[in-house]
Amino acid sequence: MTATQEAPVTTKKSVTGQGGDAAGSTTVGAGAVGANEPAATRGRTSIADVVVVKISGMAAREIPGVYDMGGGLSRTIGAVRDRVPGGRPNVGRGVKVEVGERQTAIDLDLVVEYGVAITDVARDVRENVIAAVERITGLEVVEVNVTINDVHLPEDENDTGVTEGRVE
Repeated sequence: MTATQEAPVTTKKSVTGQGGDAAGSTTVGAGAVGANEPAATRGRTSIADVVVVKISGMAAREIPGVYDMGGGLSRTIGAVRDRVPGGRPNVGRGVKVEVGERQTAIDLDLVVEYGVAITDVARDVRENVIAAVERITGLEVVEVNVTINDVHLPEDENDTGVTEGRVE
């Protein structure tokens, strides 16, 4: 090469901030990608298991014919907890969930009123729980398993499942 001839020069275009052309450009800068994204897609939303438990418990209790939720021991402990001053009822009693990134599975333990059609109550509970969880959380409910643990009889009305102490 002589002094008058120039060597070919290749350049790489570097753009900071937003934009740049698509061919070989590099985007640099904090938030440059996010600035072009819709607000709804910036970041991740995680839903804790307890959120799905509470929504499911409330939705199941809304159905006529559901007397209580949970197995015998959990109902007994719940009755004791309800008697403690300042204690709050546990809406998650009788609910177990598995929560993934996009889906959830729910298991419910129910006590139904005597005389109701159990299959109808189970269907209504399943439909209400699925609708509530999907509407509120956006998660897809893949299954709702309903187990009927007990039937509440009319004569059980005064029996809370907790024996009274002999001493006050």
